[in-house]
Amino acid sequence: MHCRKCPRSAVIKMPRHNTALCKDCFTEFVRTQVRRAIASHRMFTADDRILVAVSGGKDSLALWSILLQLGYRADALYVNLGIGDYSVQSRQKVQRFTDTVAAPYRVTLHIHTIEQEQGAGIRELATLVRRPTCAACGTMKRYQFNRVAVERDYDVMATGHNLDDEAARLLGNVLHWQTDYLDKQAPVLPASLDGFAKKVKPLHRLTEREIAAYALLHRIDYIVDECPMAKGSKLLAYKHALNQLEMESPGTKQNFYLQFLERRAASPDAHHTMAEQDRQHLHPCTACGQPTSAEVCSYCRMMARARAEAGAPAH
Repeated sequence: MHCRKCPRSAVIKMPRHNTALCKDCFTEFVRTQVRRAIASHRMFTADDRILVAVSGGKDSLALWSILLQLGYRADALYVNLGIGDYSVQSRQKVQRFTDTVAAPYRVTLHIHTIEQEQGAGIRELATLVRRPTCAACGTMKRYQFNRVAVERDYDVMATGHNLDDEAARLLGNVLHWQTDYLDKQAPVLPASLDGFAKKVKPLHRLTEREIAAYALLHRIDYIVDECPMAKGSKLLAYKHALNQLEMESPGTKQNFYLQFLERRAASPDAHHTMAEQDRQHLHPCTACGQPTSAEVCSYCRMMARARAEAGAPAH
């Protein structure tokens, strides 16, 4: 199998683009997709300070690597969730990447450990508040990512969400007609008011398989296993369904998600909806000051309930 752009041998076949590329051409393809995402959605500039949310997985570490190679000032934040060996291994992967690949760029790695600051790991917290672990985890991570980005004066926070993630999330939102979530499903969430960091997804044009290939070709050491808490997740079921469709009709995922973005951008209110909704409905949490639509934000409510349950007498 030969590369479609040069005489060298191809290392990856890409049915959705009806092409095959060698290592160098594939590397340029990946970086071009990231550049295109950044430019078309005005995610950030070379002068901005970027905070990358890293987990030890392929997507976040590949994103951090690509941004550094493209010349951006990108530090990282790792949230240690306290999930036994999984968290031990994921932290090791992040630290190794920081000490090797990222070291020449003089980056800063911020680490937040839930067990140290919240008194329990994510599984224990989820049990205390009687919420699904993934839901509690999402609340925790979103809160800490935003907090660190704002407190450390980063201009933007970047996450490693890929095309598979976004297409699966869109499918779930459409199936359940969750219009509030559809309104905010975009590669950029603006810093619409004080206390909110701008959030971006520079990998949204690349599939999970393409990012895995990039990580392998560039020897990015990442944790391969899925989070043990993700078992039974509806998002995984939606990904499986989309993978089946992709096999039958290559390009299904990108057409589904990117056409949604195109139609959304064409809406007369598209450039104002999110920011205006935030300004109308959000205000500072009375407990921590972060933006929320309620008197107390979901994170503070969750932690208050965990503390109350932990101190309650056993039945």
